[in-house]
Amino acid sequence: MVFDPFSYGAAGDGVRDDTEAIQQAIDAAAENGGGRVVLSSGKTYLTRSLFLKSFVELHLESGSVLKAPRDLEGYFRPNQPGTDGAASRVGTPVTGKPSYVFLYAYGAEHASVTGQGTIDGSGDAFVRRVSPWYVTGDFYPRPTLAYFENCKHITFRNTVMCNVAFWTLHLGGCEDVLIDAIRILNPLDVANSDGIDVDHSRHVRIRDCHITCADDCVCMKNTLGNREYPHTRDVIVSGCTLISTSAALKIGTEGVDDFENILFTDCTIDASNRGLSIQVRDAGNVRNVVFSQITVRTRRFADSWWGCAEPIAVTAVDRAGDNPGGAIENVRFLHIDCEGENGALFYGLPGRIRNIRMEDVSIRLKEESRWPKHRYDLRPGEGMEVVEHPGVPMLSHGVEDLVLKDVRLVGFDGEEKNPEAF
Repeated sequence: MVFDPFSYGAAGDGVRDDTEAIQQAIDAAAENGGGRVVLSSGKTYLTRSLFLKSFVELHLESGSVLKAPRDLEGYFRPNQPGTDGAASRVGTPVTGKPSYVFLYAYGAEHASVTGQGTIDGSGDAFVRRVSPWYVTGDFYPRPTLAYFENCKHITFRNTVMCNVAFWTLHLGGCEDVLIDAIRILNPLDVANSDGIDVDHSRHVRIRDCHITCADDCVCMKNTLGNREYPHTRDVIVSGCTLISTSAALKIGTEGVDDFENILFTDCTIDASNRGLSIQVRDAGNVRNVVFSQITVRTRRFADSWWGCAEPIAVTAVDRAGDNPGGAIENVRFLHIDCEGENGALFYGLPGRIRNIRMEDVSIRLKEESRWPKHRYDLRPGEGMEVVEHPGVPMLSHGVEDLVLKDVRLVGFDGEEKNPEAF
């Protein structure tokens, strides 16, 4: 059954507030046992935060726009009492749940967001330019576009999400999620504008998406704010095209619990500051991860961004002396083709990185930008910084059982090289 917001008083002119009309349509669909709420083509719906509910499909027809408010008063704050006081202060997702959310669901089942329309986060209202290469805001974290918590059997399909000031699509404590063929189109200079963050969630499939954003395109996390839920596991990311100012495919850095059974496959990464990254800084361990059939093209960006064009970066150090980090083990890099302005980096404290296998991997160094080369980024962590080292296709430190089979390493001079120790 279709529920039309215009039947509840929507204007769809991008000027008047359509919150009540759309929310009433969602509520009516939920009370009916389920239904489809349709945002019509050619209309712009300006709303405050919306709450999606079980068995409701929010469908955006091609040419429709759902636009977030430009004032913080229009956003829901999902922080609950007991989450490190985050409800009463400006927090971070590391210590609490998101501070401001536009599209929110809690405990919903079989809910979905579909259609080829656009959800616009109005992110330009919450940031300011710091330099020609860097835009950020005066508070942190800024509004999250979509946050689904403790939900099951959720689908996102085809929709465009764009212009966010912070994380775009955040799953917290969710199970059985399909993210299919969505587009996330964020500026490449807006700090923290992650694409998809999978946080304490399991049985997640992310497929055939195109994501361009500053910070990470697809990132696995286990934040402290969502520690009440099981750890992140059983995730597949496949068939995606990605452009990032930080890392395109990543695990970490927020990782207070373990990550396991994660597959990244059949993806293409272009013009990114990092390609494939695992960053352990907290107590959680990473195990049983496969990167397969991936093409990686990297380039340097400004030093304000984590990464120095490493196509592969696997690091395990302590975030702080009183917060020892976990370990990384059983990771496979299979059939990976890399070209860019830096080599692969493996760096861990003793005993932290074990059993890494690279098979049919090619890494070729090629200069493309004007930014300084021969640097490796160990941030974040106590005493960790960007360090200078002669540019080589592969650099390692503190790795146990690193197995290389059919690995080809080519330097800036076009000559084949051997891996080097840090």
